[in-house]
Parts: sequence; structure tokens; C-alpha cells
Amino acid sequence: MTTAKASVPAQPAPSLSAQDAMLENIVGVAIFDFSGLPREYFITADNESTSWVQLVFQALGLKSLLMSSLKLEGFSHICIELDQQTAIVVRTKEEYVALLTRQPLIFATVQESDRFSHWVRQFERRLLREHSRFIPA
Repeated sequence: MTTAKASVPAQPAPSLSAQDAMLENIVGVAIFDFSGLPREYFITADNESTSWVQLVFQALGLKSLLMSSLKLEGFSHICIELDQQTAIVVRTKEEYVALLTRQPLIFATVQESDRFSHWVRQFERRLLREHSRFIPA
């Protein structure tokens, strides 16, 4: 598992569920197949750029090269720190899910990082299609 600096979002307001609080921090989502090619993007009105998707594409290509060259296994997730945001890529059973977060995530423990990865693995695109903040790009 590869982890980078990441912070747990500020405590959600009592009226927000933990999932809603996480979704509020997400400003972009991209779905990639296992060959690293993007299949679907979602943006938000406050962040319409998809330029970060290119960086994720390049990181997935580099990951494939390193894993095959070094015979590594067990990729779980990576974090790519941008100027103001963080892209987090999690491998699921069927694909890679990349989330662009408004703020960097900082996990205090490996367990918190693993819980976040598990949440992303359970993430359903249907939620994005039905959520008012996310726009298919």
C-alpha cells in the first residue's frame, strides 16, 4: 500500500452523514479501466477542470511499469498531491477510481487510510449520477 500525506476532513456538521461529508470534499471523480485508460469523469460546478485526469493517467502508467519491472504486487491506492488539491486513486475489483479532493486528506493511522480505501471500493457510480453536485463530463 502506498500512502501519502492525507487529512481526515473536518468533522462533519451534525446534519451531514459521514458519506455526505466525504462527498462535499470531492470535486472530481474519474473511473479508469485496468489498462489505465479513463472511461468516465464527473466534475462539479466549482471545479470543472479535468486536467488532473492526465496526471492520474500518467501515474497509473508509471505504476504498471514499476510493478512489472520490480515484480511488485498489492497495489491498493496512491495519492497525488497537486497545488491545492489531492488526487487519490484506489484499485477496486473492476477498475481504478480516482477522486479529486478539495483539500488534502491526512490520515492519522494506517487504519484510517485503509477505512477510506474500503469506502472508495464500496463507492457506487450510481451515487454520482444521482447526486446533484456531480456532472458527467
